[in-house]
Amino acid sequence: YPNLKSVRELVYKRGYGKVGNQRIPLTDNALIEKHLGRFGIICMEDLIHEIYTVGPNFKYAANFLWPFKLNTPNGGWRRKYNHFNDGGDFGLREDSINPLLRRMV
Repeated sequence: YPNLKSVRELVYKRGYGKVGNQRIPLTDNALIEKHLGRFGIICMEDLIHEIYTVGPNFKYAANFLWPFKLNTPNGGWRRKYNHFNDGGDFGLREDSINPLLRRMV
């Protein structure tokens, strides 16, 4: 599963919020406080903490975030059609997801 550093990189580099069905970049904390302040999430670090720990307001925080648009990993996929356990690239990676995320962000 992703560690805190990976989640932080992902939100800071690729984080966008849903505001009125529009994709707005998360550039300042005022936007986060305006939309998630009533749940106690007032800054980027609070949002990252809520997502990482799956806190009590995770549902609202995750719904506020626009889905991340990631690139293909640098160096490409190894074997796209084989499971990760068989030397491929799809499937449950658990802690091995962090190096893949770094290549994709």
